[in-house]
Amino acid sequence: MGLLSQGSPLNWEETKKHADHVRKHGILQFLNIYNKVKERQRDVLKWGDEVEYMLVEMDDNNEKVRLVLNGKDVLEILQEKGEKINPNHPTLWRPEYGSYMIEGTPGQPYGGTMSEFNTVEDNMGKRRREAASVLNKNETLLTVTSFPRLGCPGFTQPEYKPTPVEKGVSKSLFFPDEAINRHPRFSTLTRNIRHRRGEKVAINVPIFKDKNTPSPFVETFPEDDGEAARAALPDHIYMDAMGFGMGNCCLQVTFQACSISEARYLYDQLATFCPIVPLKNNKFRINKSRYDSIDSYLSCCGEKYNDIELTIDEDINKQLLDAGIDKLLAQHIAHLFIRDPLSLFQEKIHLDDENESDHFENLQSTNWQTMRFKPPPPNSDIGWRVEFRPMEVQLTDFENSAYVVFIVLLTRVILSYKLDFLIPLSKVDENMKVAQKRNAVQEGMFYFRKDAFKGCNPVLDPPSTAQNGVESEAKDGEEFTLMSIDTIINGKEGVFHGLIPMLNCYLENMEVDVDTRCTILNYLKLIKKRASGELMTMAKWMREFAAKHPQYKQDSVITDKINYDLLHKCDRIAKGEEKCPELIGDPVNRGK
Repeated sequence: MGLLSQGSPLNWEETKKHADHVRKHGILQFLNIYNKVKERQRDVLKWGDEVEYMLVEMDDNNEKVRLVLNGKDVLEILQEKGEKINPNHPTLWRPEYGSYMIEGTPGQPYGGTMSEFNTVEDNMGKRRREAASVLNKNETLLTVTSFPRLGCPGFTQPEYKPTPVEKGVSKSLFFPDEAINRHPRFSTLTRNIRHRRGEKVAINVPIFKDKNTPSPFVETFPEDDGEAARAALPDHIYMDAMGFGMGNCCLQVTFQACSISEARYLYDQLATFCPIVPLKNNKFRINKSRYDSIDSYLSCCGEKYNDIELTIDEDINKQLLDAGIDKLLAQHIAHLFIRDPLSLFQEKIHLDDENESDHFENLQSTNWQTMRFKPPPPNSDIGWRVEFRPMEVQLTDFENSAYVVFIVLLTRVILSYKLDFLIPLSKVDENMKVAQKRNAVQEGMFYFRKDAFKGCNPVLDPPSTAQNGVESEAKDGEEFTLMSIDTIINGKEGVFHGLIPMLNCYLENMEVDVDTRCTILNYLKLIKKRASGELMTMAKWMREFAAKHPQYKQDSVITDKINYDLLHKCDRIAKGEEKCPELIGDPVNRGK
């Protein structure tokens, strides 16, 4: 979760008055951090994962599942029993946007040894058991991206009706304000975004058209003041609150690089992978908004592939260049700072720019892109970090560990072999659009670099003086081509080597104990089979479950009973009480 300050939140009109102050001092705070730590070299790659969980109540008598709005209480108990007693506790717990959500991370970052890959799943299991132990009898913890009946009447416990009135936080017709975390940052963010826009957010997701789905599918909104009728599209499901995006769960990985240049290199390389991992769905995406793929590469190798128009604050850009920041980093920061601060606290307006970074983080942490480049906090021993943010959370600790280990191994291979996966950013954006379509894993074709071993070496190639835009189209056109996910992950002779064969090659050259190698191979087998279509993705598995349910009337409606049966099965699979070979295969039980 982003910056969580305490204090008295300002409304949008008051926040707006201070926007230039926040931007001005945010830049000074960034420059102070940069100048103190730009030369810092670290010899170890540290990393950690973040898993977001939903708290749900299984009402077996009425066969209903509801989201439980007691995340704050659960969080306090977990923190009291854990990190507040023991600073070396193996888990950490943090709040998330929904009052039915919590976020768990390892207590300490993982380090550079291969054997630590063997501890990821154990730690995730520990988190799940720890949180489950403080829940009520009929409550459980789920790692699913979207609650299928989010926004339907009575989806919360206790039940609250939405308050679509101006004085409300979200003014939503569907999502009650009580489902938003009670920390003032979240309600302030929600209200201020709405006031800044002058209207509610409008999310329209195409409805799955089945045999008995009305055509055109048109919703009516009894409590609408006219805004929903104007914003809703036919044959779409209309949603009007941030909770429909921020209230979903995801899986993130943060890496600490050895230096700023390594962090910039990793940021660029990993950006090209964002469309091909399991994507968060339903995040609302205004074209190139705060919620989107990245807008510019940061490393010298990426400069020639920066082919999308970048809006920047010219004054801030000049200030950064004059202060000795190079062009690529300056334009990245000057682009982040075209945004307005969305939440501000009275007590946090005037800060010590030498020793605090709240104004910088205010804008940095409200740009929710697929990657985030993170400078160290002031006066800390933390290094330059990169956050990989596009992944959907998976149902089981085994799957979540597999995706985390896959991404971390990928960074090791990229750094060890100095690989180059860069393609023009416009192609990454096109890949993102393909990735959002149904069954994209099997049917989508994605632009990908043909030979990662030939390309820019970030160590040897100095920053070029080329302007933005791809040079010599003919040459660059030969560097990448359209590939299926199967080809990208598993390889295809004469087309692409394949990421898993690259990882296997790396592992063969590393000292890896038998137990760890077995664990890693188990994880890679899952990724390999998901990519080839031998195993289903979570989205496909859920769709098929609903479609085959005896109560489903082929009308695109997920009833309470379908939802109950689906999530009950999910819970049993996640707890290891039921196998699901079509989703996760038959992984070797590590017996730990």
